[in-house]
Amino acid sequence: MTINPARPNPAAMEFLATRRSRPAKTLTGPAPDRAALTSLLTSAVRAPDHGKLEPWRLIVLERAALDRLARLAADKGAALGIAPDKLPKGVAQFADSPLCVAVVYVPRSTEKVPEIEQILSAGSVCLGLVNAALAAGWGASWLTGWVAHERGFAQDAFGLGKGEWVAGLIHIGTEGSPPPERPRPDIDAITTWVSA
Repeated sequence: MTINPARPNPAAMEFLATRRSRPAKTLTGPAPDRAALTSLLTSAVRAPDHGKLEPWRLIVLERAALDRLARLAADKGAALGIAPDKLPKGVAQFADSPLCVAVVYVPRSTEKVPEIEQILSAGSVCLGLVNAALAAGWGASWLTGWVAHERGFAQDAFGLGKGEWVAGLIHIGTEGSPPPERPRPDIDAITTWVSA
């Protein structure tokens, strides 16, 4: 094992080695209040962001907004012909959530930073928010589904501008019973070491 000359943070490494999202359907209230959530959001946006473009924005959905979006999902989903096996999941994502943060990808026009790097930055904000919530003792889950990807619904629900889309719906609340551990990737099977 190589000795690290830097200053290691064993607690952070232990957190990263054992972190796991909590299924959204197991989250209950209470959720973080605005002050606590602001701290989580501040941590989440410390994401890789080449060119300091901030190619994302955040929409905090509190209880009344979640109830409104659950109704909108039921009505608009039925009108759009969303499959009966998918419609309830989209509705429940809002109806059952104690708190949700929509991370919206916002493309920035620049020749300096390719679009893919901006997209990856938005994804980093999603993971950063899940990890910040977990580190603060909350349960958190990153979901999408038809309510994120169906343009007509997402545009009405989140006020999307031109070129914007939902990178993630981050649900945060009090963790119910912890889920069992799931199988993790076999590092040897997916890693290639190149030494020359």
